[in-house]
Amino acid sequence: MIAERHGSRVGSIVKDDLERHARGLAVGAAKIAPGFVKVEGLQQDQDMRKVMKILRNTKTGVPELIISPMSFLAVVDMTGAVIARDGELPDDKMKGMELGKLFPSVQKALAGEPGWEIGEFASLEKGGKPSVSIVMASPARYDGKVVGALVLGIPLWRLQQRLSKQLQMEEAKGPGLVLWVYLYRGDELHHHGTPPDLEPSLPKLADRTAALAKSPKGYTGDFQQLGFWYGYGVKPLPILGPDLGAIIVRMDVAAE
Repeated sequence: MIAERHGSRVGSIVKDDLERHARGLAVGAAKIAPGFVKVEGLQQDQDMRKVMKILRNTKTGVPELIISPMSFLAVVDMTGAVIARDGELPDDKMKGMELGKLFPSVQKALAGEPGWEIGEFASLEKGGKPSVSIVMASPARYDGKVVGALVLGIPLWRLQQRLSKQLQMEEAKGPGLVLWVYLYRGDELHHHGTPPDLEPSLPKLADRTAALAKSPKGYTGDFQQLGFWYGYGVKPLPILGPDLGAIIVRMDVAAE
């Protein structure tokens, strides 16, 4: 029952986060819209960075964008190219990146409709794995005309960390509780900072597929490791995609 409760809570948090970020992104796009038409060149770059900094400022910013697992916030021109992202030069590796060609959600925003999707960013390291992320985009309008878009990205591993910390905070009962959330996409697990010895014991794709065929809304199980029993729950997250979901692992030393 505990694993089932955690699964429902994870689904609720993900839904709330998507809705919250969509609201915040729309507000931010409205605030940044004048920068697409009133300035250009280097001044535009500098002004956009200042506004994005303000959008995430704890005192002056958009509440939905201040506390967020996002890895970037970026302004995109009508060609789909990044004008600037949050942060300072010369570290802006996204400047000029053609997000419009990479992500349909960005093209959708430039056509006037907000959107989001699960997409991949190529690794900056040779041979590295791509960053699988939630990409969200909202149109920026000036005088009723779409002039660009505001885009953010949330890597799945950052969302996984946010989910783990939230459940750990809600269930905090002392040092004996082990509680982690892993996100899966097909046969890939997305996580960071989790105990390395737990991953080999988690249900693999074939096992999840077979079990979910019988119980599409999720299922629970357990495994033993180093003398301790761990309970886990597998919770599909169709709101993210047909092959995405969460594995919640829990062990309470006091209950052993």
